[in-house]
Amino acid sequence: MSADLTALQNAAADKICARYPQITRKEFRGDTTLTIPADILTEAMRYAKDSCGFDMLLCVSSVDNLGQEPRYEVNYTITQAETGANMLVRVPVSESNLAVPSLVPVWRSANWLEREQYDLMGIEFTGHPDLRRIMMWDGYPYHPLRKDFPVAGKETELPGVAFTEKAPTAGGPFTTRPGVMTAGEREPRSRG
Repeated sequence: MSADLTALQNAAADKICARYPQITRKEFRGDTTLTIPADILTEAMRYAKDSCGFDMLLCVSSVDNLGQEPRYEVNYTITQAETGANMLVRVPVSESNLAVPSLVPVWRSANWLEREQYDLMGIEFTGHPDLRRIMMWDGYPYHPLRKDFPVAGKETELPGVAFTEKAPTAGGPFTTRPGVMTAGEREPRSRG
């Protein structure tokens, strides 16, 4: 990353952190990550957009840290379209309260991105104008990107709607091993 982009990121991060002292900041290999509590997320992101020039929301993703608390985190990548400066935003989400404020009022592009996280990870986005499944069918009772969701899938009790039996992927050539292992140990090709 160029020194100019790093300087822009740092200046914006300084401004945001000065305004919201409850935000923590981490620098790693030229990237700036802000960890923001969910209760000030909307206000802080509106400030990042209006006062710091982060006019685009590029990505919304989530991580399941099974066995840790907070179990989940929602990650946002915001950018200044004119300069190309990026900022990573992390929001910790407790398993006991899977709610994060929707950023659709700040960036309309959050609409489908938040729906995807709701559908596949089960994170609720309060204030979302149309929070419903986007990939799985209506009524599907599970969230398949959670780490405790079995690779083989789960049987559903919705006959005639969609697949009702487990997916036949268990032991398949592209199925990795679950658990805490190195990438080489999980890799399907390491099985010989």
